[in-house]
Parts: sequence; structure tokens; C-alpha cells
Amino acid sequence: MEIAFRTGKLRRQYELSTDALRAYGDEVGRKYIARINLTKQAGDIEELRKWSVLDCHPLKGDRAGQWAVTLTGFSRLIFTLEGDRLEIAMIEEVSKHYGD
Repeated sequence: MEIAFRTGKLRRQYELSTDALRAYGDEVGRKYIARINLTKQAGDIEELRKWSVLDCHPLKGDRAGQWAVTLTGFSRLIFTLEGDRLEIAMIEEVSKHYGD
């Protein structure tokens, strides 16, 4: 999948690990970069959903249309799918997850 970023800040946090570590802490910062790298390797959303470590799932309610992958216990990487074949993962935010 291709990766795009909603903001320049999210892109910098991916490209410069020190920015991710400063923004999210060591564990979440490292996993932010690693999860994006895994997403880049996936051919499509179905392949991404097969990797159980990611717990990739669609969101509900006011976040319908967005997807999440697990970073840590309560931290999620939120993205949307774009493009004609939904081949672009648009990184939206890192969010704390407190339930569906």
C-alpha cells in the first residue's frame, strides 16, 4: 500500500524517529514507525487484516470509514483508505482508545 500523511507533523514523526519518540514516548513512537512500515508492505487492506499482531479493524460510529491498528494496549494508529482501489493508507492520527 502507498502511505500518505494528513499532516506534515505526522510525516516528520515517521521520517525522524526522534520526533516520534518525543511526541509519543519510546514504545508508541517505535511502533508508530514499525506499523507504518508493515502497512507499506501490504498489498491491500485484506492482507493487512491477516496480520494478527496489528489487530487491523474498521471503526464505528462517528469514526465510520476509518481504520485502526494497535500500537500498544490503548494506543491506536488511525487511517483512512483512499484511491480508486483503496490502495493508499492516509495516516490520520495516533489516538488513545478507550472502547468501541
